[in-house]
Amino acid sequence: MYMNYKSRKKLLKLSPIALTAMTLSSCVPTIATITLVESLQHDKDKSDKPNVIFILADDLGYADLSCMGQTKFSTPNIDKLASQGMLFTQHYSGSSVSAPSRSCLITGQHTGHTVIRGNKELPVEGQHPLPSETYTIFKMLKDNGYKTSVFGKWGLGAPQTEGAPENQNVDEFFGYNCQRQAHNYYPYHLWHNDEKVMLMGNEGKNENDYAPYLIHKEAIDFIKDNKDTTFFMWYTSVIPHAELKVPAKELLPFVGNEALEKEKAYVGCDEGMYYKNGGYGSQQYTHAAFAAMVSILDRQVGDICSTLDSLGIADNTIIVFTSDNGPHLEGGADPDFFDSNAELRGYKRDLYEGGIRVPFIVRWNNVIKENTRSEHISAFWDFMPTIADVIGADVPENVDGISYLPVLTGHGRQGIHDYLYWEFHENNGRQAIRKGDWKAVKYDVHNDGKIELYNLATDASEQNDLAGQYPEMVAEFDSLMNVSRTDSELFKFQ
Repeated sequence: MYMNYKSRKKLLKLSPIALTAMTLSSCVPTIATITLVESLQHDKDKSDKPNVIFILADDLGYADLSCMGQTKFSTPNIDKLASQGMLFTQHYSGSSVSAPSRSCLITGQHTGHTVIRGNKELPVEGQHPLPSETYTIFKMLKDNGYKTSVFGKWGLGAPQTEGAPENQNVDEFFGYNCQRQAHNYYPYHLWHNDEKVMLMGNEGKNENDYAPYLIHKEAIDFIKDNKDTTFFMWYTSVIPHAELKVPAKELLPFVGNEALEKEKAYVGCDEGMYYKNGGYGSQQYTHAAFAAMVSILDRQVGDICSTLDSLGIADNTIIVFTSDNGPHLEGGADPDFFDSNAELRGYKRDLYEGGIRVPFIVRWNNVIKENTRSEHISAFWDFMPTIADVIGADVPENVDGISYLPVLTGHGRQGIHDYLYWEFHENNGRQAIRKGDWKAVKYDVHNDGKIELYNLATDASEQNDLAGQYPEMVAEFDSLMNVSRTDSELFKFQ
């Protein structure tokens, strides 16, 4: 029987006698910027540091929000979040797949430096672990008095390894440890810290065991339980990744929707199966399922916001919303139908814009001006130095990020990157660099592939390769690709 984490915590606090009775009965160094205290002239003490909630969607495309141009369905709660804060139009994920993108976010390093540079699976449940000595945003925030938590998908260290959440300065974790198992929305089990939480897969169908429901409930309970503390929540939703599956009550409003009338059945679906461990169990109406999944995510974002309002802590909570990479093509997904990337080229696993440019929203009431947009060029590895800037913490010298706090507040001098760097270890190797308006992309690295060159100011869709016209610039980018990385014994790039 499923039991939420609050109930389990109460159970663990009981005396042994009571417990027995119950059992019997049932790339550039960080540039120093003006701190929040200086820039906003606040005189808050340490106890007044803001809560931080970072909402990370899974494989949501650049234009999969109605505030970014989506027309097949709407995302009113996320749109409202954007209207209450700042929307970045040139923000980039850490990588074009899950694990390295997350590693970049929490270490402040790009894929040429961060520890986890690919989706390396272990023979058992889970991915290759972050080393115990890795300095992450969880360590930084715990050292500054924060309660830390993760709700959703981890993917950075298998259970009982040094990379497991409870061994990486995460106080409270609930969700999928293994990103491979997160392909299924009715898993046989989830994890609460190091405790395996079995669901009801052996007892037949139960639509309420839909994992995004269970994980969200735990996250809301955590917010309520910690309203009087200072907390960081990494809300790593598994929506709308891969398996396109929702409870029937969520799907029905979208079946027959005029906007989805070109619906295509996914031949590989298994309508009768709920609980799975491996592969995809997408529903018949994959377009409707995708729209329903994003709508669930949108509703959950709204629920987080309303919970903060009801507890009176909304004004002292920074909310970030983004996606870990571009849209996927697995499990019957159809990003072209939804125009998920607008004019951007490429999908998940690409280092073209469509694989790595993501929607990025930040709300901080009374600090960030409402309904603003920024074209500031930024990436996942900027998050750690930004939060460090907010709370006045130090970050290691080896981080690649630059704080974007001055952009958020309108105070202080904003540092800019000389360039951004990515590398991808699948498909014979891929590299990319953005420097100002220019973007260099190199595919088939292992076979000495050629560099493509694009001017994003005039060609955001990366259709006009200018490499032949600018050989000196190509040579510069080639040199940067060589010096922007360090070798990794685990993730070899040769």
